[in-house]
Amino acid sequence: MESVLHKIRFLYDTMGPGEKRIADYILQNTQSILGLSINDLADRCGSGDATVVRFSRRLGFSGYQAMKIGIAAEFGSTSAVDSSISREDSCFDIYRKRMNDIALSLQSTESVLSPTQLERAAQAIMQAGRVVIFGLGNSAPIAQDAAHKFLRLGLDAQACCDNHLQAIIASHLSPQTVAIGISHSGSSKDVVEALHLAKSMGATTICVTNVGQSPILSVSDIPLFTKAMETNRSILAMSSRIAQLTIFDSIYTYIVVNMDKDSMGAIHKTESALQDKKY
Repeated sequence: MESVLHKIRFLYDTMGPGEKRIADYILQNTQSILGLSINDLADRCGSGDATVVRFSRRLGFSGYQAMKIGIAAEFGSTSAVDSSISREDSCFDIYRKRMNDIALSLQSTESVLSPTQLERAAQAIMQAGRVVIFGLGNSAPIAQDAAHKFLRLGLDAQACCDNHLQAIIASHLSPQTVAIGISHSGSSKDVVEALHLAKSMGATTICVTNVGQSPILSVSDIPLFTKAMETNRSILAMSSRIAQLTIFDSIYTYIVVNMDKDSMGAIHKTESALQDKKY
């Protein structure tokens, strides 16, 4: 497989000024781009998102994320293992390192998560006639877990983890609906487009994403930020997923303690319905 950096050098003279700035940045800061969103890279290079995409495609990739994966593979930074872990580590050593990463991620998330926006999100979900949660790939299990929690409260909640269904569902939403988009990078095209469509139908839109500028913010009424630096070392963001789960668990618990007596009946109905599922 041809080296990504070799391609950049080979094609450099054919690039426009904006693309050359991106090329220069990547050649000088190659591994650091794993932790950058498309907006972050564009800002650092004084270019637009479209220029970053065009640059990625010039190198033969489908887009920016594909280029990052190509660079990660070239430098042996696989999506499963980060640079802080070595062959000398026991499985328990790795557990302790992961635990520390998760604790740091939760503490960092606390510093960027707006109490006002979190309260707004919880109130919007509690009062919504319907809640739809969009998540793809790594974010799909988070969407499913959130929907499961809200369903137990008697809310009309649905997780949608198929990009075609996301577009279909979003096109039928209303002002009584809350649409939530989960994307660590904030650059998942299908999730952003689903939120954009949901917003155009009058739905209240919420995003759960890593802190920083990204496309999903432009289509979100209520942004909820996590902060995890693990993507500087690893494409798969594990600690950030724990932070996302914690945000949804906090909203779930807030709704439980603020539900009226009639609504509390929904929880008892859920527990009764599950009684026969256990020995």
